[in-house]
Amino acid sequence: MAALSSFDLVTIDSPDPGRLAMFWCAALGLVETEREGGDRWIVLSSVDGARRLGIQRGTQRTGGIHLDLTCSILDFESEGRRLAHLGASEIGSARVEPYGMIANLADPDGNPFDLCAYQA
Repeated sequence: MAALSSFDLVTIDSPDPGRLAMFWCAALGLVETEREGGDRWIVLSSVDGARRLGIQRGTQRTGGIHLDLTCSILDFESEGRRLAHLGASEIGSARVEPYGMIANLADPDGNPFDLCAYQA
């Protein structure tokens, strides 16, 4: 049996990720540890390096927070099928990004979440 996905981050969609990252760094004592595409994707971590919050460029809306799940690249396709069998639906085609792979999914109630597989 393939390994199950695990919780990675809570991600906030924002029209201005850089501004929002500065706010959360100051509010929670976090530090920026990753940045991709200018300010398309920013990861904030605790001072010990634990990833805590992701901020991505997107449309701000009430409830614009979603979970990021992670699995190995080798398990990405089978984990996507497992989540679909549990009731998840695909809301964005799986794709390859510089960091690995991502699929945009929704739970049975329509709440969005991402399945991510990071390259080592």
